[in-house]
Amino acid sequence: MKNRLSHRLQNISYSQTIAMSAKARELKNKGYDIINLSLGEPDFFPPNFVLNAAKKAIDEGYHYYTPVSGYTELREVICKKFYRDNKLKYTTSQIVVSTGAKQSIMNVLLSLLNRDDEVIIPSPYWVSYLQMVKLCEASPVIVSTKIDNDFKIDAEQLEKVITSKTKLFIFSSPCNPTGSVYSYEELKDLAEVFRKYPNVMILSDEIYEHIRYYGKHVSIAVFPNIYNQVITLNGLSKAFSMTGWRIGYIGAPEWISKSCDKIQGQMTSCANSIAQRAAISALQSSPIEIEYMIKEFKKRRNLVLEMIKDIPGFQFSKPNGAFYIFPNVSEFFGERLFGKIIQDSDDFSNLLLEKANVATVSGSAFGDSGCIRISYASSEEKIIEAFTRIKKVLS
Repeated sequence: MKNRLSHRLQNISYSQTIAMSAKARELKNKGYDIINLSLGEPDFFPPNFVLNAAKKAIDEGYHYYTPVSGYTELREVICKKFYRDNKLKYTTSQIVVSTGAKQSIMNVLLSLLNRDDEVIIPSPYWVSYLQMVKLCEASPVIVSTKIDNDFKIDAEQLEKVITSKTKLFIFSSPCNPTGSVYSYEELKDLAEVFRKYPNVMILSDEIYEHIRYYGKHVSIAVFPNIYNQVITLNGLSKAFSMTGWRIGYIGAPEWISKSCDKIQGQMTSCANSIAQRAAISALQSSPIEIEYMIKEFKKRRNLVLEMIKDIPGFQFSKPNGAFYIFPNVSEFFGERLFGKIIQDSDDFSNLLLEKANVATVSGSAFGDSGCIRISYASSEEKIIEAFTRIKKVLS
């Protein structure tokens, strides 16, 4: 049957983060005591004012289709949020609200990419960037970064890979999977390169914007000379713990936002109406309202840093945002553990699941087969138990 499927479908793979989570869930259902550190999902409830806004929307009858790009009131609030938090000026016609940030990204890619266009993606990258680019039949250009540089691309690396075929650059800050955060100066250096190539667009994924542990978040669109090249991506799933509500959005040049509206109109039309009303309440609120979550993530990060340094063979950089750590485990490659030679991070991640009952994600899913991704979006109790198990198995 495989030869009856489209070539574009055969060209992509399943999401390994979702696959590992499903495997962990399956083992848990069979009675195994699995601690799942593979998920990029906060374990908090959304704030009460968001829940109350959704209940009010149901009572007030917001049950029907909305404009494809989202309620006007929501897009107005997003514009105010962009200016309040990022000093970016967008109009409502530049905003498109979608069914999660994944759809926002896919809208942009389908709007921009043709077969064989090149898309620069710094590695490690969020698992779906690569597969989405392939789905559009464009050519991903992967630029490897190093743990010594906190897994960040620099201006020199960027300039070397831009060609006449380059259409788009995709990156995230704070980064999934590494937790790296680009500084103002680092983004300014990248912006100076992009300024020379006005036909290269930049998709800046800022979904973890509020989950950072020092300084103020910087959007690359803040640099005036490249503002018209940037699509700023955000959403409510991480900072407001609204993963299942599926609300993502972009601020973009109007020719991009109109294209995304056109594509979305033929795919899903509008995002969920009740979730949109709740999103108005969320985005109107001050970031102070979710500070309690950020403080808890920072405590968990510090706990992880304390525990992981006691495990020989793990090399890691200190994550300054998001809720992941991305240790290099290549020291274990070639070793025989429990009767099996560990060849790569896939083997290592599977070993932790099978022998420690701890689910992580292989770094190969993120473009770095020497590492694994560990999420600390879980309780301190689970984190302590998980790392205790890992240390025991590896010793």
